[in-house]
Amino acid sequence: MPAEHTYDYAIIRVVPRVERGEQVNVGVILSCADVDFLEGAVEMDEAAVLALDPGADLETIRVNLATIPLVCRGGAEAGPIGALPPRGRFRWLVSPRSTIIQPSPVHTGRTSNPVACLQHLMDRLVRRPPPRA
Repeated sequence: MPAEHTYDYAIIRVVPRVERGEQVNVGVILSCADVDFLEGAVEMDEAAVLALDPGADLETIRVNLATIPLVCRGGAEAGPIGALPPRGRFRWLVSPRSTIIQPSPVHTGRTSNPVACLQHLMDRLVRRPPPRA
């Protein structure tokens, strides 16, 4: 049986009108320090965002969401934050903020496969199930 490792994750949310507090889950950031894993996945349901705010600037939101996987990968492409170790980048990404793109509180779990776990969390928390017949 593969070894299990503790991981931390946060849900990435788009809050198109911060004053209303309504949100759409658009991604997950998962960090597993035991295996030096940090990855973020983002999939925005644009129709859901527009349902909350028909005037939402989707292009600006897309551009800003695209930085999350870059920061997770690290390196020069991620700017000065990219030079931090993975746990430092994770802490920076999940720091509370009151902007249109917000992280949830950090949650913890155990997994033997962080890549599969990230996809499982995306399926469960971000992707919408197909309508029932």
